[in-house]
Amino acid sequence: MVVIIDYNVGNVKSVLNACNRIGLNAIISRNIDEIKKAKAIILPGVGSFPVAMENLKKYGLIDILNDRKSNNIPILGICLGMQILFEKGFEIKETNGLGYLKGNINLIKTNKKLPHMGWNQLFFNKDNKMIKYISEKDDVYFVHSYMADFNDNEVICYTEYEKIKIPAIVSKDNVIGCQFHPEKSGKVGENILNAWKEIIEC
Repeated sequence: MVVIIDYNVGNVKSVLNACNRIGLNAIISRNIDEIKKAKAIILPGVGSFPVAMENLKKYGLIDILNDRKSNNIPILGICLGMQILFEKGFEIKETNGLGYLKGNINLIKTNKKLPHMGWNQLFFNKDNKMIKYISEKDDVYFVHSYMADFNDNEVICYTEYEKIKIPAIVSKDNVIGCQFHPEKSGKVGENILNAWKEIIEC
């Protein structure tokens, strides 16, 4: 069973529907006992970095997430859920994240319109099981104004916005983050989730 963490930051039902489409047994929950039993965790998110961290604290979820991470349970962060996997965020105010990935979340430095919204291509940076069912330059759906400052060696693929390289899929140990929304990215998104399904079922 996969637990989609419910901490009131949106898009949990669309993530659950995407899991159902690929035959991944998942539930939406913030129950500590259910999270303890999960074979994998999805941390979704839409909104702001400070609110996300405040809600995790409010619902008492940080300790159990830390425990699951240290016990090698796979964790997939999506959009804002990916961003709070990092050490700090600078949206609205400086806020500590979960710190599972080294680096910070900063505003995209661009003269183009923000948020970066809509379909954009993925460019491969290194081989990884997460991209085994997709092709370079496949399009996925983004909605964000902030991006990860992350070690390039741990970036699986990136997208470009006004020639700025934005990490799109990152990975370190049992933690994977997708800056885009695989649940809103059609067949390409399903293929990425299928690849993650295979990883957690190994």
